[in-house]
Formats: sequence, C-alpha cells, structure tokens
Amino acid sequence: MQAPTNAIWNPSVETLIQACVESDACRLTETGAVVAYSGTYTGRTPKDKFIVEGDAAFNDAVWWENTNRMSAETFDQLRARFEGYGQSVQTYVIDAFAGADPENQLSVRLILERPYHALFIKQLLIRPTAEQLESFQPDWVITDFGKLLLDPEKDHTKGEAVIALNFDRREVLIAGTQYAGEIKKSVFSIMNFLLPEKGVLSMHCSANVGADGKSALFFGLSGTGKTTLSADPERGLIGDDEHGWGPNGIFNIEGGCYAKCIRLSAEGEPEIFNAIRRGAILENVVLDANGVPDYADGELTENTRVAYPLEHIANAVHPSVAGHPANVVFLTCDALGVLPPISRLTVEQAMDYFLNGYTSKLAGTEVGVTEPQVVFSTCFGQPFLPRHPQDYADLLGKKLAEHKPTVWLVNTGWTGGPVGVGERIKLKYTRAMLHSAMSGELANVPFETEPVFGLAIPTQCENVPSELLSPRGTWSDPAEYDQRAQMLAARFEENVKEFKRAS
Repeated sequence: MQAPTNAIWNPSVETLIQACVESDACRLTETGAVVAYSGTYTGRTPKDKFIVEGDAAFNDAVWWENTNRMSAETFDQLRARFEGYGQSVQTYVIDAFAGADPENQLSVRLILERPYHALFIKQLLIRPTAEQLESFQPDWVITDFGKLLLDPEKDHTKGEAVIALNFDRREVLIAGTQYAGEIKKSVFSIMNFLLPEKGVLSMHCSANVGADGKSALFFGLSGTGKTTLSADPERGLIGDDEHGWGPNGIFNIEGGCYAKCIRLSAEGEPEIFNAIRRGAILENVVLDANGVPDYADGELTENTRVAYPLEHIANAVHPSVAGHPANVVFLTCDALGVLPPISRLTVEQAMDYFLNGYTSKLAGTEVGVTEPQVVFSTCFGQPFLPRHPQDYADLLGKKLAEHKPTVWLVNTGWTGGPVGVGERIKLKYTRAMLHSAMSGELANVPFETEPVFGLAIPTQCENVPSELLSPRGTWSDPAEYDQRAQMLAARFEENVKEFKRAS
C-alpha cells in the first residue's frame, strides 16, 4: 500500500511528542513521557486476526486452526477502503528494521494515523541511520488506521476491528483497534513465519547476557515477569520480548521494550521505572490530580504499559545480539500455586513445557478477560504463531541438543495455595533463584525429584527460605495440594497431545 499524499515521513521523536500533545489527546508527565489512551481496546483482540490465503504450499504451511482465513478478494476490498480513508486523515510514515542480526533483518514501512502509534513503533523497532533511510526499501508495509471502524457484514470481518496479514502482498492492515500492541505483534507474526524457513527459531522471550558472555533466554507470557526479570542491573539487556536463535546465537527482533507497569515502583523495578522519561510512551496509565502517573490504579485496565527504546536502559547491549544461551528459563505464573518456584528440566520435559506454554492469563491482557484464568498458550505465544507449534518445538529441540543449555522452569505465581488463598512469590526470591542459576551455583546444590510432575527441585538456594522451594510444604492442607497438583499434571498430559504431530 502506498503512503497517502499528506503523510509526514519519518518525523523526529520530538516532532512526534509535540503532535501527540497537540493533536492526539496525550499528556506529558513530569519526566517528559507521553501518556496516551487506546480507547475501547486496552489489549489484543485475537479473534479479529486474519491471514490471507495464498497458494497451496503456503496454505499447507499455515496453522489455520489458530487464525481466521481471509480471501485475497476481501483483502483487496479492505485495502481500497484504507486507501480512501488515508487520504482524509493526517498520517505518519515510519521506516524501521526488525531483527538486529543483519542476516535475518526485515525492512518495515509503517503508515499510521495516530501520532502516539508513530512514536510507539519508532521507539519499539530498530531505528535506521540517516544514511540507511536514504536508500530504504520496505520488505513489508503495515498500515494502522485504528479509528476506522469496519462493518462485519460488508467487510467480511468478525467485528469492527481487523488485523489482516497478507504474505503475498507483504502487507498488514489494522483497523478498529487503537491498542498499539497490535502493531508490534503483527511484526512478530511475520517473523514467526519467515524465520523458521531459514532454520532460525523465532521466540516470544526476553534475553540478557552476563559479564562472562553467557546469555540467557526467558520465555513467558504477559505478566510472568519476562521484562522485569531480564532487566537485571548485573546483566546486559538484549531485549524484553521477541528474539531469534540462529546459527550465530541470539538476536533481538526489536529495538525497544514494551513493559507492563501496573503497580510499578522504583524499588521493585528500578530499571523500568527510570526508563520512563522523555521519548517513552505510557499507555492507558491513570494520572492523579497533579498529573503524576498512578501505577497502582487499574481503573482503565490491568494491562497498563510503557514503551521505550533500549537506550533508556543503562545496561542494554548494542547491537542487541549475543552468543548461544547457557540458560533457558520458562516462566509461568501458576494461579493454582502447585508448581515449585524453580526446578530443572530435562530436554524431554522442556519440549513438553514449551508445547504446553502454561501460565495464568491476568485481567486486562486481552479483551474480555476480567479475572485471572489458568490457560495454555503453546510455545508461550500461541496468538502469534502462523505455523504449527511442532515446527517451533522441533527447532527448539535441535537448539537444545546442539548447544546444551540448562533449562529451568520458574514459577512467578502463587505459593501456599491458589489465587485468593496463597500469596504471590516475592520478586526478591525469584531474583535470588535466577541469580544462583545464572552464576552456576544452583547446579551444584542437592536436588530432589518432586513426585507429581517429576521435576528436579533444589533443596537449598542462597537468600531464599528453604521451605519455599518445595511447594507441597507451603500448603496448610497437603491433601488438597496433592489433588490440585495431580489435576494440573493430568491437564498437562492431555493438552500437549493436541500439539504433537504423529511421526
């Protein structure tokens, strides 16, 4: 799709900040961060995502059970509507890269209606140099006209919103939702289809690297702590959400971070808190009477967010690449309170946990989710997988076998009982366990096998109460723990069957 004739091309951050305040109902905090509001949609809307059908080979590669089909004719009709609409509104063009590894990099042109979206994606993707902009040729074009509401009958959509990916035209059309996260996840979905064709594993994970050069991956869904736990002052941050694992090691797909900030504090998450300054974008955060962000207020949504470039993190790695990981961490927020706070997995267990992608979906993360739910999201990113989960699992298995990292399952959820009975595991304990794992200390302590899940649990960890390490002992009623743990283990076994292809 061509940019409208009235488009403003690659404006500076300062120009976009001014436009956000003057024409997009945004405000500035005392630190200079932009505060923006996304309207009706404060989370992703997976039911409105479509992939346009292609030739037989393409259709065979797509996991259609995970997305809606759209005909090329319907897409072209939508495209015509977008072209007409774009001429009637002010638009912004942002040219950017996805993929810090030059061998696996995508050039993306974004045509956007809202200045806050333009600032958001300029900070979230990799920013080209002035020289690169002069010769920039997009591989893909993403158009987001969030204020354009659709007619489901006329436009052949599920509702007023649509996120339509066309791999033949190499275009994405977004309308009816003004939630900025749909833009970045569209880029991720594209990479999730293209990278595996090259033998590169695309991953919904954060990553960091130690002074010893050993990197770590943190898989997990929203609310499990990917961003928080990878922003470690003692380790260099590679990225907080989307990465590739190729023959040379790991690389960030993005150039910024998109962190949850509900109940954010300077004491609990100082790196993220201090990143909220001029150039950052707070999304759906409530301001108090003095115009100061109230991070404890979830009136609009529990899914309050902040976007900022990696440069806002003091220990970010540039370029955001590293060698093969020494540790792989699966984060889960267990609402049942039965999984241990940390355990070591075999390769076989790792493959099953990857295919299951177990966690608890927290309120506000998606439209219609108003309270915590226990869910499975295969590969820790089911909504963004255009291919069958087994394709990604097979790639992960090859990487684990070849590079032999230690794989950990870390529960950042509840202990002593389920939500409403137990308490959430303290962040300081999770940090201490991960520090011990990353340093190699935890591998040298005695482990015992937990009987229900067969997990290897450390019997001690520095700066962590030993009684916390074995979840059964934290429950007042061990019999109730046994019942719930066995139920969850049975669900694990049943769920993973859905994603395993017959050999």
